[in-house]
Amino acid sequence: MKRIAWGAAIAVACAAGSPAAAQEKPGFKDTPMLPGGKWRVHDADRPYPEVVTPGPVLGAPPSDAVVLFDGTSLDAWQPQAGPWSVKDGVLTVPPRAPGAGENALVSKQSFGDVQLHLEFRSPNPPEKSSQDRGNSGIWFMQRYEIQILDGHNNPTYADGTVGAIYGWKPPLVNASRAPGEWQSYDVVFERPRFGANGKLLRPAYITAFLNGVLVQNRQPWLGGTIWRKVGKYEPHGDAAPIQLQDHDSPVSYRNIWVRRLPEAAASYDFEGTVK
Repeated sequence: MKRIAWGAAIAVACAAGSPAAAQEKPGFKDTPMLPGGKWRVHDADRPYPEVVTPGPVLGAPPSDAVVLFDGTSLDAWQPQAGPWSVKDGVLTVPPRAPGAGENALVSKQSFGDVQLHLEFRSPNPPEKSSQDRGNSGIWFMQRYEIQILDGHNNPTYADGTVGAIYGWKPPLVNASRAPGEWQSYDVVFERPRFGANGKLLRPAYITAFLNGVLVQNRQPWLGGTIWRKVGKYEPHGDAAPIQLQDHDSPVSYRNIWVRRLPEAAASYDFEGTVK
């Protein structure tokens, strides 16, 4: 009731054109201090969040996004070998030449903590099985992979299916769509933190939704992704490119964007830090 009364009083005062009311910020100056010693509970002087305009439709990039692929060009990317195919607004992993190695697509910009949106499509009709069917992947900082695979009626090892932290954590559920249908990933990636001496202070974390369904809930990485081995950490910088994997399967992509997250978005659960 107190909150309702306070809001009503402000509204009445503003409607009346009161200069004092127009200058006064809603909030309090006599409440207890929050942990960290900078702001009080309901502090009137605490900065208000920056306004970000959502995309006009679901999945569209918001106003502060870095658009990595909008269907028109690959200007934001650098392939490791030959160019990837762009046709009718869709980006597709190209076939490998005989004897050729991996041809990953690497972002020209580097990122640390990010929110990522990406839509992908497995080939239809499906070919092969298990890890050879609709296989690709998103590599944050070119080290930490969340798997892309055709997970629809396609048995494989649990920590290698779509939605898995590859080689570590299976998804909470299998939320795959059928081959040929567009699917979406919405991911929050928190980079690891290292001390000045290279010591790991906090692991990388991922929260991921596949087709709107939670598949990883702030799950820590064991370390960088290594095939058939336990991941391990090696010290690295605060930002590095995002990479899309070429696994010799014609997986398609569209509508790829990221938002750089500020330090305030990180979970400060190490060395007693509170922000």
